[in-house]
Amino acid sequence: MAVPKRKMSRSNTRHRRSQWKTTVVQVVDCANPACDAKVRPHHACSECGQYGARGDRRQVL
Repeated sequence: MAVPKRKMSRSNTRHRRSQWKTTVVQVVDCANPACDAKVRPHHACSECGQYGARGDRRQVL
């Protein structure tokens, strides 16, 4: 592993770590009109198992 040549000051460490920001998880409504659950985009619904809004109703088991 790489070893730092000099100690990083507390100020520099905190400035670097201040950039580690969390973001809010984006959610959308399920494509199934009967379900109406909140789902992360491009993920299968945990309630009904549907992925996407196709007419053939793709189910993920």
